Amino acid sequence: MKILVLGAGVVGTTSAWYLHQAGHEVTVLDRQPVAGLETSFANGGQISATHARPWASPGAPLMLLKSLGREDAPLLFRLRADAAQWAWGLRFLRECLPARNRRNTRHLLNLGLFSRDCLKTLRGQSGIRYDALSKGILHLHATHRSLVMAADLTREYADQGARIEVLSAADCARVEPALAGAELPFVGATYAPDDESGDAHAFTRALEQYAIAHGVRFRFGGTVRGFEVDRQGLRGVQVRWLAGGSETLRADAYLCCLGAESPMHLEPLGVRVPIFPVKGYSVTVPIDRAERAPQVSVSHEGCKIFCSRLGSRLRVAGTAEWTGYDTSLSAARCEALLARARQLFPGAGDFDKAQRWAGLRPATPGNVPVIGRTRHSNLFLNTGHGTLGWTLACGSAQAVTEIISGRRPEIDFPFR
Repeated sequence: MKILVLGAGVVGTTSAWYLHQAGHEVTVLDRQPVAGLETSFANGGQISATHARPWASPGAPLMLLKSLGREDAPLLFRLRADAAQWAWGLRFLRECLPARNRRNTRHLLNLGLFSRDCLKTLRGQSGIRYDALSKGILHLHATHRSLVMAADLTREYADQGARIEVLSAADCARVEPALAGAELPFVGATYAPDDESGDAHAFTRALEQYAIAHGVRFRFGGTVRGFEVDRQGLRGVQVRWLAGGSETLRADAYLCCLGAESPMHLEPLGVRVPIFPVKGYSVTVPIDRAERAPQVSVSHEGCKIFCSRLGSRLRVAGTAEWTGYDTSLSAARCEALLARARQLFPGAGDFDKAQRWAGLRPATPGNVPVIGRTRHSNLFLNTGHGTLGWTLACGSAQAVTEIISGRRPEIDFPFR
């Protein structure tokens, strides 16, 4: 089939490659000049298959209440006169119920483990490079209560094939020697030795070039303006080119990977997806002293920060801000990330030269992405990955390729 993929982030680009591998003729459309320039550009770098836990958890409502009025809070819900935000927020609260949280965690873990295996296979076949490190992820905990709760979860994860170890603070410093000088307190950690890290933007660009070399077509600089529809489904996508002019692109099937903008394009088609943009921040610090910067990717549960070594750079990401489609940078939130990074890895880099970034994550209330069919027989979805687009990209792409090809994916996941 001829398939048009809408969106060239990490999810859209991987989807295009897997569809091509399955024998389809694939074209990718994106408004940017190259792939991976928006949400995929500067995330935390973690491929955290065994820590793919939803924001919507029993403790999240209290954390959100405590964040009101605090510009540097890890989770910040900016109240707006926005019906979509309030409706999404109410659904988020429902997903915080323990039973729903456990169900969502199980689904994300299943997809995460599958996706990590897919990524390893793809990396081995293609040889693409993206500052990958296969040294695991340490999840530091500031309190004994938090560590005990995390340790309890490891037993559930083990039943699903995840390998996680519970470490003391001293053990953490042995796994990652750069933590020996940490000024940010922690009592221990859970360690996922099979998880990975890497530069999602570098991966997306490398896969874009690899896919082009093998016959996938990318068309950049075009924005979706509308759709042509009849009783059989979609007949075409109306595109306005930034260089001037317009065109209708036609295919046998269409795959929406438009991230946070998916709802605005899908609603006119009568397709509703429970996605709302959640802004995340990152800072990228040039490393000065390699021995003080981590090789193992590190998260701090209390501060909600994620640190990954990307070659000669230290990527520090975190925070979630519900503020609509605003991509402006908050100086206070960037400074909070830098302050915590300085405490965790003092002297590791030139923090005054950090590059600051903010991007919109396409979040569903339960953090479970929307993958599968729609009411239109030839329109498919692979969107709503929230903070986990990099973690789930390859698995989601493989799964939606199976669905488009007329097969049912074997993993336990609520596909549409």
